[in-house]
Amino acid sequence: MHPVVEQVTQRIIKRSSAARSAYLASMKAAEEQGVHRATLACGNLAHGFAACNSHDKDVLKLMNQVNVAMVTAYNDMLSAHQPFEHYPEKIRAAVRAMGSVAQVAGGVPAMCDGVTQGQPGMELSLFSRDAIAMATAISLSHNMFDAALYLGVCDKIVPGLLMGALRFGHLPTVFVPAGPMPSGLPNKEKARIRQLYAQGKVGREELLQCEADSYHSAGTCTFYGTANSNQMMVEIMGLHLPGSSFVNPGTEMRDALTAYAAQQAVRLTAQNGRFTPLYEIVDEKSLVNGIVALLATGGSTNHTMHIIAIAAAAGVIINWDDFSDLSSVVPLIARVYPNGEADINHFQAAGGVSYVVRELLAGGYLHNDVMTIMGQGLDRYMQEPFLQNGELVWRDGPEASLDEKVLRSHGNPFSADGGLKLMSGNLGRGVIKISAVAPEHRVVEADAIVFNDQDELAAAFKAGELERDFIAVVRYQGPNAIGMPELHKLTPFLGTLQDKGFKVALVTDGRMSGASGKVPAAIHVWPEARLGGPLAHVQTGDRIRLDGNTGELSLLAADDSWLQRPASEPAVVNEHHNGMGRELFAPMRQQVNSAEQGATVFRFAGIE
Repeated sequence: MHPVVEQVTQRIIKRSSAARSAYLASMKAAEEQGVHRATLACGNLAHGFAACNSHDKDVLKLMNQVNVAMVTAYNDMLSAHQPFEHYPEKIRAAVRAMGSVAQVAGGVPAMCDGVTQGQPGMELSLFSRDAIAMATAISLSHNMFDAALYLGVCDKIVPGLLMGALRFGHLPTVFVPAGPMPSGLPNKEKARIRQLYAQGKVGREELLQCEADSYHSAGTCTFYGTANSNQMMVEIMGLHLPGSSFVNPGTEMRDALTAYAAQQAVRLTAQNGRFTPLYEIVDEKSLVNGIVALLATGGSTNHTMHIIAIAAAAGVIINWDDFSDLSSVVPLIARVYPNGEADINHFQAAGGVSYVVRELLAGGYLHNDVMTIMGQGLDRYMQEPFLQNGELVWRDGPEASLDEKVLRSHGNPFSADGGLKLMSGNLGRGVIKISAVAPEHRVVEADAIVFNDQDELAAAFKAGELERDFIAVVRYQGPNAIGMPELHKLTPFLGTLQDKGFKVALVTDGRMSGASGKVPAAIHVWPEARLGGPLAHVQTGDRIRLDGNTGELSLLAADDSWLQRPASEPAVVNEHHNGMGRELFAPMRQQVNSAEQGATVFRFAGIE
């Protein structure tokens, strides 16, 4: 193992000792001998299988086979989740072939940040993750099930499903992906047209056609944002079938992988193979593996919160120092948009996850002494699936990159580090993703222009008031203030100014999309402005230094007297608390913790 990876892992293990012990004790107490439904009274059980066909009822009555739960994020509106419409029937058939039963245990909400970006609904987005975790718990609360399949792909959905699943960590668990849509309009061209629209040089009709050509069919969006980062993380943590993350929907291979995943969940039960509960798979080492994989591939900054929240649900305590220290030694071996021009289908063709696993293991960056749904170790994850006479088989993946513009070896990386930095200074703590930022744009020292709402910045741009060097401070965007929306809407404006030669940067207690990255942005800054953080005291004209190379985030002043300036909450904050369902989320805004604690409303034993 690389010494820094080992060092970070060991300090996480030590830091998490009490919380992890409490978690494991809880999970082991929940384990039951035999099938879980055997503990139910006859009336309970009759309700549980009342709608089943006669064959499935007979199986469930006999208590000698397993019942597999499906928790699905299916809806028609998310392109990534629409393929899940027909998964239940395919899964039921695959499980019946093994003499067992599968039931849809419940559905979870699944919203699309692409639809809500810049809209009021975006202020529910981060909180939807915790709502999904709770919906997952409700789905499994009937105690009818001996294993679980989770059907989800996108931004908050997979983290929410995994957080909920971990509180039922005594169950064998498999995550089932749906795959990316085929490639459409190149992402770089889409970004170009968005900037032209922001400048008023093309109309809405041209912009809509560009977007429709990019997002054109069922499947995950093809850029390497949070959705595809989810798939990378879950596969390398051993919760997907090897090589299953980035196979397109509607293909024979996709259907074969779905059926095999369903049957693998049955094999992981005590009745049908080696009992492998989720709590054996998700531990300190597998979580570090997930972080390493995301750093090595330029994954989404949203995971600097999601992985922390996921880890907490498993009794593991991770912080941004862990991310930053790992990033300092993990090489960047993939370039996928927004960190390059290739999309996720190109990444898959160039070698995909199997190549990433091979290289990171060879470099000593991944722990191989972990449990997965395929057994001990990650060797199976260096393989790719193939169809041989209609049967699913795995063969060794490529030993060399098939396109070095997209994937490289650990000895010849695109960058010696993972491109994620902890930002700290007298403005607070935050993170920056510099893997997509050109080296000449990574350091900005300029006067601040302060905004209390993202629409204020948009209006200033359209009025021609931003034609200069500046650092935009967009505050009162944190989880306690308005739910921490993504501010991807600002990317075309700031990107246009950067292209004109101005030195620009963003500092915010909000988030940026996983598709953002061209402009240097210190994000997730905490303490957030609404809780009296330093951002609340910044004024337009203050000199700020943002150094993405060293991690400095400072207001340049002779002393700290600026922190004594009065800070009054702007009226615009309250305007974001009502309408579009936002009033229902007031308790979550009041309960949520900081970004570095996962921006979650949950509190687990042993974790502050």
